[in-house]
Amino acid sequence: MVRRVESERQAQPVPSSGSGRELRLVSGDSYASWEAVYKDNVTWVYALMFGKVGNKPDAEDLTAEVFMAALKPLRITASAPEVRAYLRATARTVLAAHWKARMGREITTIEGDIADDPPEELPDSGAEARAKAVLDELPDRYRSILELRFLQGLSVKEAAQSLGVTVANAKVMQHRALQMASQLNERGVR
Repeated sequence: MVRRVESERQAQPVPSSGSGRELRLVSGDSYASWEAVYKDNVTWVYALMFGKVGNKPDAEDLTAEVFMAALKPLRITASAPEVRAYLRATARTVLAAHWKARMGREITTIEGDIADDPPEELPDSGAEARAKAVLDELPDRYRSILELRFLQGLSVKEAAQSLGVTVANAKVMQHRALQMASQLNERGVR
């Protein structure tokens, strides 16, 4: 059985410079439990995934995939640097699979540094105003299905229940709504 190391790897908090993060001095010992592996690495894995995919839901899902993929083959007795290296390699594999499924293309590059803080404000691309204009031009049922699915994050089943239609009908409405929205966007609806 794995020996229990004091305080889940002898981590000692060190005050940070007000960024809301806690820096810890970590010995080269192995982790005491999977919980310790997760707590020590989840923040940087999530930051990496968020930086690559740019949205919270996908970043959360991919972070979970990284830890689930690493759970079986990763030795708990490995040192902290070995665990981090393995998690980074696993993250690269998970990202490659994500981009292959999403775009039909594997993107496997992970830079050495991870940004500490995401940029506070992104430049306005006008996409929000364009999306609002396109939604305003759609028929009510199409606008409703898109708002429920993509703005409120409901599943197809939940959206169907909300609209009082079958799941199959909701899928068809979503498909047609996306097609119409695409055509309106291409025509340059303002």
